Amino acid sequence: MKRLIGNKTILYQIIRKHSQLSYVHNIGTEPLRPLTVGRLLERTATEHGTSSAVISCHQNVTLTFRELLDRADRLAGGLRRLGLRPGDKIALWAPNMAEWYLTFMACARGGFVMVPVNPFYLQKELEYSLKKADVSALIYREESLRRQNFVEIVRKIWPETAGNCRSVPTLRKLIVIGDGKTCASSHTFNEVLDSATSKCTSTIKKEQDLIRADDPCCIQFTSGTTGFSKAPIVSHFSIVNNGYFIGKRNRLNQKHHTLCIQNPLFHAYGSVIGLIGALNHGTTVVLPTDAYDPQKNLNAIKQHACTVVYGTPTMYVDLVNLQKQKREKLQLEIAVSGGAICTPNLFESMKEVLQVREVKSIYGLTESSGSTFQSLDGDDKYQCTRTVGYLQEHLEAKIVDGANRIVPRGTVGELCVRGYSLFLSYYGDEAKTKEVKEDNGWFHTGDLALLNQDGYAEIVSRLKDMIIRGGENIYPREIEDLLDTHPDVIEAQVVGLPHERLGEEVCACLRTKDNKQLTVEDVKEFCAGTIASFKVPTVVKIMAAFPQTQSGKVQKMNLVKMLTNK
Repeated sequence: MKRLIGNKTILYQIIRKHSQLSYVHNIGTEPLRPLTVGRLLERTATEHGTSSAVISCHQNVTLTFRELLDRADRLAGGLRRLGLRPGDKIALWAPNMAEWYLTFMACARGGFVMVPVNPFYLQKELEYSLKKADVSALIYREESLRRQNFVEIVRKIWPETAGNCRSVPTLRKLIVIGDGKTCASSHTFNEVLDSATSKCTSTIKKEQDLIRADDPCCIQFTSGTTGFSKAPIVSHFSIVNNGYFIGKRNRLNQKHHTLCIQNPLFHAYGSVIGLIGALNHGTTVVLPTDAYDPQKNLNAIKQHACTVVYGTPTMYVDLVNLQKQKREKLQLEIAVSGGAICTPNLFESMKEVLQVREVKSIYGLTESSGSTFQSLDGDDKYQCTRTVGYLQEHLEAKIVDGANRIVPRGTVGELCVRGYSLFLSYYGDEAKTKEVKEDNGWFHTGDLALLNQDGYAEIVSRLKDMIIRGGENIYPREIEDLLDTHPDVIEAQVVGLPHERLGEEVCACLRTKDNKQLTVEDVKEFCAGTIASFKVPTVVKIMAAFPQTQSGKVQKMNLVKMLTNK
């Protein structure tokens, strides 16, 4: 079977012969691994101890895997001395930095459940996240991030005179990454790290067998593109194995690679696809900066001879435009693009301008621990730009209609996934869990997709992004793909705007080269004869930027609000 899966021609023949329905099961070529993240770190430290685990460029800090394990055990021991116990939720509210990776590993080793929080959240959003997850301790950075003052916001939810956090009753401990203290009852990160005695770290090591692979590892908030973030609980087993197979798809297992992560770590793309994928294969992670900066990303890729880079299409657009000016000598072999579809034009630019040998697409959700579909080795431009790749090992996927029936191959419907990588439940929200996750294990993603004859998935749009104009279903991606080929367009986003007679009308939001003004007539002329007339945009907006989540996903809901002033 391993030989068959390795031969894509034979694999496609088997798929075509045995299924004309939109269902695929990748049985895998090797077994799943019953490991916790803590045990995985142990194993990697043994096999790759002196290799660099993380290089934080903006901090000028490098940690080897052995140092990462040692400090993780000390930090876990220090957290125990503060009175925190296995199962307690520890929130991390900080940008990309070495302490982020370290805290992640310490929580795993200590049996705590880590709760990553978007570092750009303001007071209301922070309070919502901490309260939603019943957080016991908050670790945050002292140094401001651009205009984001972490300390000032924490003082608003935990006034020094109060002695506790009234808005988040479960919150008992504040730990600041820096030299100062927010209030008399707070602790510095280094104090906690240094407080661990040899007895503490010995206890942490001895108790690894008490932490089970199926235990919760993280409460990983969704990116919130359609409303308030949900709080999926993901297990050690899910992220360890998903990270392993992601890394394998990206050839991290074939040699030592140096990986540049442009994505924020608080999102599954950064933490699971990035950190856990790298941890599985002894890969060195490079963190260029604490806040997204294309110039610093390019500098890091060059300086540290990165062979692999992760990012969203928007990040690659910026990187390509910068590299056209700089013409740096790069050693990139693989570029992985996720969060949105990589267009054919961008695919070609990445290979030509960034000197990348192979571009891969990846698709996943927070609820699936990171990745569900991903490009296979040797996939061509069509497979990498029209599809999001082939199903990950040991997973099932199907496309269903409104009655939850599997549709024929090539038919658009809702994508459903089943397998080891799925979240356990939404924390504190049984009703929402039952709404999207059936008793038989199938998870309804809310994404409209189709499975082609080779078993590759094409994501059409979010179910909630579909435009209904005069009773006709319109999928924005089809129009976006066309507009992205216009010579003056950098990036296109298509949304539906309210229309009194038709219900919705099609609006094209465009980022253009040199802010060139394209009219509705220009767009109509460009689309004529290529797509049906009812799909052609009747509204065109030229924009400098689109509202995005910190993980790089365009927030179409907010885009519509901006355009309708609601």
